[in-house]
Amino acid sequence: MYIFQDWKANKGNIKGRIITLAFRIAYWLRQLPAPFWLLGSPILIVYRICVEWILGVELPFKTKVGRSLVIQHGQGLVVNDGTIIGDHCVLRNGCTIGIKKDIYGNNSKAPILGNYVNIGANAVIIGPVTIGDNVVIGAGSVVVKNVPSGSVVAGNPARSISKI
Repeated sequence: MYIFQDWKANKGNIKGRIITLAFRIAYWLRQLPAPFWLLGSPILIVYRICVEWILGVELPFKTKVGRSLVIQHGQGLVVNDGTIIGDHCVLRNGCTIGIKKDIYGNNSKAPILGNYVNIGANAVIIGPVTIGDNVVIGAGSVVVKNVPSGSVVAGNPARSISKI
């Protein structure tokens, strides 16, 4: 449960600390066998009400998230529950990380983010894309294709503007 790593990564960011702490507790409860997590379902409901409705951060407790997650100004953050987020990632306000539907109404897979991914405000990452390690995604970017490790991408659609 990476509570202490998240707490340290969000130093000076009380909202980020509250969200990541609540997420880790809810995720842990959801991983328990059915009879036990059902007993904890009131906590899962409180998580959804407090974090999603009040704080405006849709980070489903089923989402796989690595250690040291940083949430900066989380308002309007939307993450699909199938998304996989690596270690030491930074998510900012207004980001959408999710799936897309094809012309037949079928859902795609969710994005996979590597380690040390830094996502700018209002960026959108949709579809079955893989974001490599050590990537910076500029504010307002729309990512619909894979991003190789060590890249800085920006724009709509996002394209590489430099290497790290």
